[in-house]
Amino acid sequence: MAPTYKIAVVQLCMEPLAVEANHAKAVSYIRSAASQGCDLVVLPEYHLTSWVPDDPSFAVHCAQYQKYLDAYCALAKEVHVNIVPGTIVEKHGDQLLNVAYFISHDGAILGRYQKKNLWHPERPHLTSSAHEPHVAFDTPLGKAGLLICWDLAFPEAFRELITGGAKIIIIPTFWTLADCTAKGLAYNPLSEALFLESMLVSRCYENTCMVVFANVGGPVGEGKKGSWAGLSQVAVPFQGALGKLGSEEGMSIVDVDMEILEEAEHNYKVRADMGSDGWHYDYSLRRDTKAGS
Repeated sequence: MAPTYKIAVVQLCMEPLAVEANHAKAVSYIRSAASQGCDLVVLPEYHLTSWVPDDPSFAVHCAQYQKYLDAYCALAKEVHVNIVPGTIVEKHGDQLLNVAYFISHDGAILGRYQKKNLWHPERPHLTSSAHEPHVAFDTPLGKAGLLICWDLAFPEAFRELITGGAKIIIIPTFWTLADCTAKGLAYNPLSEALFLESMLVSRCYENTCMVVFANVGGPVGEGKKGSWAGLSQVAVPFQGALGKLGSEEGMSIVDVDMEILEEAEHNYKVRADMGSDGWHYDYSLRRDTKAGS
């Protein structure tokens, strides 16, 4: 029988560059989730600094990334919970890397991912992982993969993780309603929320996987050039968005019976088709049949 896991998504409202305060708030949520028996806690993208790359102190704070990564590893071991601490921007020489980690309940780092598909305003500041492959990894909850924010727009990223056996895709995000052109907003002020609502459940169906999505939140009518989109959730086939939050800060905890992923695959046979000898696309569950191999 497949296990049931308790998963917490934390929708933080962080203060720009108030790293210590943001970290303390994140720790408080993690401790609360652990006390409620959670197996996994996921935080949003940029949860320590927010996104203010033009501020001279942004890079200074990013140079201290190891301090906070070590603190999350120690916390995971202390309270015995798996943690994806959103993303932590790391300064390496002249480069800034936007990185997500999966930290196991014994404090070990099991997965690391550097954001590949940078949103347009990020490109002058961050370095992409470019042609590095998306890699799935083993966790206490099963095979998982990490993506970050705008990666959601690229089904290819999911497919590569699925080829590696991932059944859980975890996506820390910093996505607001203002991430849209003025003309796009004129068509629909809630366009970005519609984007998220459309993509998250679609991705879990088309890959027979679970998508754990942790976005930022905040007071209604405030935010980075506009209102917060929020919508943090755990999306699974058949049931859709579990524990979906609105736009304000908060934490949602849901129980997921992993049997639902097995039944989705039994019903849709997506992975079976991808692993078949006659699979007709360039990606495959069979590494030895990839195009060019």
